[in-house]
Amino acid sequence: MKGLYIFLGVLVLMIFVGGCGYNGMNSSRVEVDRKFADLQSSYQRRADLIPNLVEVVKGVANFEKTTLTEVIQARANATSIKIDPKDMTAEKLKEFQQSQGQLSQALGRLMVVSEQYPQLKANENFKALQDQIEGTENRIKVSRDSYNEVVSTYNVKVTSFPNNLLAGVLGFKEKPMFQAEAGAEKAPKVKF
Repeated sequence: MKGLYIFLGVLVLMIFVGGCGYNGMNSSRVEVDRKFADLQSSYQRRADLIPNLVEVVKGVANFEKTTLTEVIQARANATSIKIDPKDMTAEKLKEFQQSQGQLSQALGRLMVVSEQYPQLKANENFKALQDQIEGTENRIKVSRDSYNEVVSTYNVKVTSFPNNLLAGVLGFKEKPMFQAEAGAEKAPKVKF
């Protein structure tokens, strides 16, 4: 009888520890998904602002059409890539990040070229949109940092003992983190 009680006690303890481990990993996975959704919302905000910015620029200046075309194309590419956080891989995240990086570069070129058009810089609508895009870029950075923070916590839970024993069986996998874009370690050169 004593052996049966010990066996049952160990079984109950294993179920309790396993349940707590599962609940912890699951709540972390949900938090990762939520933070990624927040990040996508910030990117969507930027994508929604771009058509307004392009229209203001078109209306104010006989602007460089190639720059506007690049911005429009980069926006189309960035919004066409969709990622399901439940099925996220490092490759998918890299593709998403590259398309968003191309959009950031196109917007940067638009802002630099706009310096050549004083009537555009003086336009209140352009200034307001420029401020909104700048604020959105800051939100994106904060969202990326927040996402990487919760992914780090999740990955530690999934790869730490004893959760790692359950993680593989229950389908919990490490999530990829956002990385700096290639060349980000070099400061951009500004010429006037």
